[in-house]
Amino acid sequence: MAEKTINPVVKPVLELGPTLAFFLIYLWIKDDTFTIAGTEYTGFIIAALIFVPILLVAMGILWMMTGKLSRMQVFTAFMVIFFGGLTAWFNDERFFKMKTSIVYGCMAGILLIGLLRGQSYLQYVMEEFLPMKPEGWMIFTRRLTFMFAALAVANEIIWRTQSNDTWVMLETFAFPAVLFVFLWVQIVGLQKYLIEDPEASKD
Repeated sequence: MAEKTINPVVKPVLELGPTLAFFLIYLWIKDDTFTIAGTEYTGFIIAALIFVPILLVAMGILWMMTGKLSRMQVFTAFMVIFFGGLTAWFNDERFFKMKTSIVYGCMAGILLIGLLRGQSYLQYVMEEFLPMKPEGWMIFTRRLTFMFAALAVANEIIWRTQSNDTWVMLETFAFPAVLFVFLWVQIVGLQKYLIEDPEASKD
């Protein structure tokens, strides 16, 4: 299916909306306890379970509107379903919290494998949107690898030492904001490596 154009406002709403919905649902029911089939579940676990279908619906709408989902989106959805299932099965909120560490850790690992092979896997994903010289991509990839690893470690420290309220707040707002600012700073800082006319650079 060919990729379709989409309103630039709708796309981020569909991508970020489920996480914001999880945050709001958690705030609403965090102090409640729910009994399902004789088992008691905390508000956190119920919010995490509600998050799964919300994410899948948002991804389904995004796919219908654009005709495309990135590998990262599919991978994230799989991780949410898998760890959401473990959270419900074992009635243990730690599985859902670990998901973030594993996603960031996997991204760091994938980029690191490429670096060890002398390649930038990031370039394969983003080159169409950000034409840049190979040396720029290698610098960008090394830095992003470190950032993903740092976020994975930070998440592990936070969920193991802080309250649910703190973790949910940081997961919803701080981590995405830190990653966004980091990417913006890198793009600005790597301006000298950008290719203004990709077609001309091939001649």
